[in-house]
Amino acid sequence: MADQTESSVVIDSDPGNVLGVIADFERYPEWTGAVKEVEVLDRLPDGRAAKVRFTLDAGAVRDTYSLDYSWATGADGTGELTWRLDQSGVMKAMDGSYRLAPSGSGTRVTYCLAIDLRMPMLGMLRRKAEKTIIDTALKELKKRVES
Repeated sequence: MADQTESSVVIDSDPGNVLGVIADFERYPEWTGAVKEVEVLDRLPDGRAAKVRFTLDAGAVRDTYSLDYSWATGADGTGELTWRLDQSGVMKAMDGSYRLAPSGSGTRVTYCLAIDLRMPMLGMLRRKAEKTIIDTALKELKKRVES
């Protein structure tokens, strides 16, 4: 999947705090509107999640899917967290990432996402859906970290 949608936000917190919120998958139902359940299925030796199952209910879109995670982050929280779809009922593929970098006194978070659904969808509509997902996720993350 070469075509990805990308957006960024600056969060008023250091990268370690931001990554801590992103990495705390079990708490996603507390602060994300669409994620209803989360289960970490596998962990790396250092305790970070390697495979996570999500139950999503975004009104018209409902799915249970699992993602495989790769961590290329430093002790300070900077770097990149990437994921790839493992299983889904609705999606054929989903590749994504969060990139965290210092920005002034805060953190620039860049979210990239590419989704391929099992049902046909025009590229323009797919990119619009990806943009909505990204913008909502970044807004919710910023609110959670800064609250």
